[in-house]
Amino acid sequence: MIRHLMTGFIIVLLLVPAVSVSAEKSTSHNTSSPASSPDHVTGDTDTAHSVSTDPHDAHGAGHPNLGESLPLWSCIPFACMLLSIALFPLIFPDFWHHHFGKISAFWALSLGLPFLFAFKGVALYEIIHIILADYVPFIILLWSLYTVSGGILLRGSLTGTPVVNVIMLTIGTILASWMGTTGAAMLMIRPFLRANSHRKNRTFMVVFFIFLVANVGGSLTPLGDPPLFLGFLHGVSFFWTFNLFPHMLFVTIILLGMYFIMDTYYYRKEKADHLQQIDEVKAAASNPGKDPQTNTTASLKLEGTYNFLFLAGVVGAVLMSGVVDWGEINTFGVHRAIQDWVRDGLLILMGILSLAVTPRLLREDNDFTWFPIIEVAYLFIGIFITMIPCLLILKAGSQGALAILIDAVKEPRHYFWVTGTLSSFLDNAPTYLTFFNTALGSFYPGMPEAEAVPQLMGEGSIYLKAISAGAVFFGACSYIGNAPNFMVRSISEEAGTPMPSFFGYILKFSIIFLLPPFILVTIVFF
Repeated sequence: MIRHLMTGFIIVLLLVPAVSVSAEKSTSHNTSSPASSPDHVTGDTDTAHSVSTDPHDAHGAGHPNLGESLPLWSCIPFACMLLSIALFPLIFPDFWHHHFGKISAFWALSLGLPFLFAFKGVALYEIIHIILADYVPFIILLWSLYTVSGGILLRGSLTGTPVVNVIMLTIGTILASWMGTTGAAMLMIRPFLRANSHRKNRTFMVVFFIFLVANVGGSLTPLGDPPLFLGFLHGVSFFWTFNLFPHMLFVTIILLGMYFIMDTYYYRKEKADHLQQIDEVKAAASNPGKDPQTNTTASLKLEGTYNFLFLAGVVGAVLMSGVVDWGEINTFGVHRAIQDWVRDGLLILMGILSLAVTPRLLREDNDFTWFPIIEVAYLFIGIFITMIPCLLILKAGSQGALAILIDAVKEPRHYFWVTGTLSSFLDNAPTYLTFFNTALGSFYPGMPEAEAVPQLMGEGSIYLKAISAGAVFFGACSYIGNAPNFMVRSISEEAGTPMPSFFGYILKFSIIFLLPPFILVTIVFF
């Protein structure tokens, strides 16, 4: 029933407008950016702050800027969507488990229907745009990585001691910059959970996994995190992000140190409580390669290694979409680059090939099910649609309801904290672009983007570092801060690891373990 409801809702949105699909020769990504045209950037700081950050907005120039007229209370459905994710699993867990898709659809409709009634065609464009340009690629990428990584199985016994866990977290953190935070998280989470299946206290382990592998680790290349990839599309050189290495290393060392202390404490406590024998029985049940009597381990064996080829195909497709320009396609009034559609098609192909060549038994042994990706797909359609007013207000800059906040951003530390705080709850990609263009307009008014971005990478690099680090690091602060966070939570819960609620994650972990390192980063670097 819920599948029909969600599918019908999207179909209605897509079939109302006249369909026009036409290939066009696109301009380059740089010239399509608002900051690249002197007509959009003037010496007036307010004008620079109100520049649209969406490269596709140029094609919708006939539409009024809704962000300038929307009040803050238009974000209430988004807040209610987040509250539902936070409270329903605690208060009505059974109802939530069976009806979370209906709740997501309800909040999407609570925003979508009044929005359409009030703004008609303009609202319809915004809804279709966020579905086609943001939600669909988002889900396709997650699905492909989830499917491919689910075909890679580490057999044998890997016992999760504090040292072993730190090594696994370090490997995942390094991989994240080269295969993306989502790819690294999907690849590493199952072996990490399986290695620690015998441990009693596992919740904090997964939380630190989200901190490091799913977020902080994606700092070094544009492949690591979507905000950095958008910076790459707008002229930031591929290897410039290596300038974030000191920031990343600083935060990583602090978080790994915190983790090692906690893991060592709980590991010793579990032994002191005479749980070792019980843990060994549990470990033997979940890891047949280990003999609980001798405490020896069978040799590790990696199966489904051919899926690494498909994983490389996913990473290559994403990189391809950022370096080629094959024109645009106008679909239902939304302009998308042809290479983006090709990328999405290649990602689907990689997932299908993985399903075709990987034995079903291997996936079953890997505890692979479709529930986590289904849960993410249903919840995030509600999140994306209810988030529309928030993003429009943010893009309106000094002309919108958040003018006071955006106008106050002047120092590097301001860019770091404001970009980061908004990235914790909104899409970190448009947040990054908003303050990226704010910096360009403030420091290089009237200068084309192709000339201004090299200046920002050079003499203004501290501001670009602050924006980049804020968008990437703060994604760890909530379950919706970055794409893989919610996926990791869902996979972990399905594997039997209890996870904190939405607000529990923020109050018990993010504030306690993330804010101190971020404060130190501000003092040391900004």
